[in-house]
Amino acid sequence: MADQKTVFIAFAKEDEASRNLFNGQRLLVRSPYEYTDMSVKEPYKSEWKTKVRTRILRSDGVIALISSSTPKADGQLWEIRCAREEGKPLLGIWLEKDYRVKPTEMGSARCTAWTWDSVAAFIDGL
Repeated sequence: MADQKTVFIAFAKEDEASRNLFNGQRLLVRSPYEYTDMSVKEPYKSEWKTKVRTRILRSDGVIALISSSTPKADGQLWEIRCAREEGKPLLGIWLEKDYRVKPTEMGSARCTAWTWDSVAAFIDGL
């Protein structure tokens, strides 16, 4: 395993429980990866875009948790666009087996199933 990386997790508010599970996996003893989560846990009341952009800039990469809630998640879609604007490595993780619609905001970034191997490969590549 490479050095610990800093990763921003972009997710729809409706997917907060999945984000918590995703983050919890990195704490398991047999997890093949570790990272520092820079995602926004509470919505910012003002100037949130500036604060989020700063967090994304401080991150080594961005993981977007993609679900059927994503198309309506304006904040998450903006975070994904911001990551691309800032040239950050970006990976989409499908949260639902029956939902595999890649948001246009992801551009050419890869989307993949939620597996330890896929997450570890992305984080190790940062």
